[in-house]
Amino acid sequence: MKLSFSPASPFARKVRIAAIELGLIDKIEFTPAAVAPGTVNEDYSKITPLKKLPVLITNDGDVILDSYVIVEYLNEMAGGSLIPDYGPRRWKAKTNHALLNGMLDSMLLCRYEKMVRPQGLQWQAWSDDHWNRAWTGMARFENMPDVLNGPFDISQIGLVCVLGYADFRFADCGWRKAYPKLDAFHQKMLERPSVRISVPPAA
Repeated sequence: MKLSFSPASPFARKVRIAAIELGLIDKIEFTPAAVAPGTVNEDYSKITPLKKLPVLITNDGDVILDSYVIVEYLNEMAGGSLIPDYGPRRWKAKTNHALLNGMLDSMLLCRYEKMVRPQGLQWQAWSDDHWNRAWTGMARFENMPDVLNGPFDISQIGLVCVLGYADFRFADCGWRKAYPKLDAFHQKMLERPSVRISVPPAA
């Protein structure tokens, strides 16, 4: 299998963590891809018109999009337990992940607004609104002991990627002081090889 990725992508990190946990990491060839806003990448656009990371190309040549769908595919392949099979736990995990993915989307948009949009064209209220979505999302998970203390699954992987991206791109945001339970959770998660190995490089 081939996975398009960037070491800086929290979405690709999610898949890398899952692949390590499921024992599939050695079956995946990692292919670097550049998908910066406003930059043409015709070859990658032929793989996915959305031009987003990551994308998994299976051994049969099928293209699988979206980090959650890729994790679900790998989880099924390995017979894993990162995503509950059925019942209330499954829908809770999928809902948690949808929130976490939206938080990452908002953080990424904040990053683009500050670093990519031309000077003088930034929309501060728009950026503040997106940051608030991520920040209040953290507040919600601060008070979710079922996620913080539960089994290692897609919810915990997603939360690790949110907090890691906050460290990576918004190092001065103060989330550790504001959310001590998330800080303790993150420190505990860093003891897992899959989490520690996949930490993005220094910004």
